[in-house]
Amino acid sequence: MESDPLARRRTPNLAHDLVNELTQRILRGDYATGQKLPPETVIVSEHGVSRTVVREALSKLQAAGLVETRHGVGTFVVERQGHGGLRLNVATLTNVRSVLELRMGLETQAAALAAGRRSDTQLTQMREALDEYGRLLANNDDCVAADRKFHLLIAQATGNNCFPEMLLHLGTALIPRTQLNSQERGGEDFTQLGKMAQAEHEAIYRAIRRKDPDAARAAMLLHLSNSLERFDAGR
Repeated sequence: MESDPLARRRTPNLAHDLVNELTQRILRGDYATGQKLPPETVIVSEHGVSRTVVREALSKLQAAGLVETRHGVGTFVVERQGHGGLRLNVATLTNVRSVLELRMGLETQAAALAAGRRSDTQLTQMREALDEYGRLLANNDDCVAADRKFHLLIAQATGNNCFPEMLLHLGTALIPRTQLNSQERGGEDFTQLGKMAQAEHEAIYRAIRRKDPDAARAAMLLHLSNSLERFDAGR
């Protein structure tokens, strides 16, 4: 029987893959609020990874505020609080939606082209942008510039100047959270959103590194779709 794709990809990023998969299941509602996640042994068997990888992934999910572990009982999905957080008005939501819909068409193709055309130097620059994003996020610093840089580097790696020119034209609107005013932002802590985006960015990067256009396209579409879903939740 064919093994799980996660098991076949022997990379140091298995925990990131698992975080991404479990995060999407939670966001889709496959695991509802209050529901207990499968036991570690089940996750190990389903994804073909070690207990160490599973525990690292669950730790990251807990740090992101998606789950909580009750010792001796298990790991449960927690409610994502809207209280005191995003309160988007119609104009903001429409603008964010419009830009993300444009990016879904533009950047999914850019990611696919970048996977086939990127140079080793460009791949190194993407890695550096992601590392910078991670460092800033860990220190609760503004990581918008690093986020934007990563997406622009992908566009440049297409070898087609139209892609980066389009993204540059969008300016700061490229990153949805820059479109919020202080009232809409409320008490929202963007650390959790940043960690979700970080896992999605890593999936895009890995596909481009493997020179897998289909996987790069799918990973970018998932990232942008999830971004839209996260902001829709702020209505």
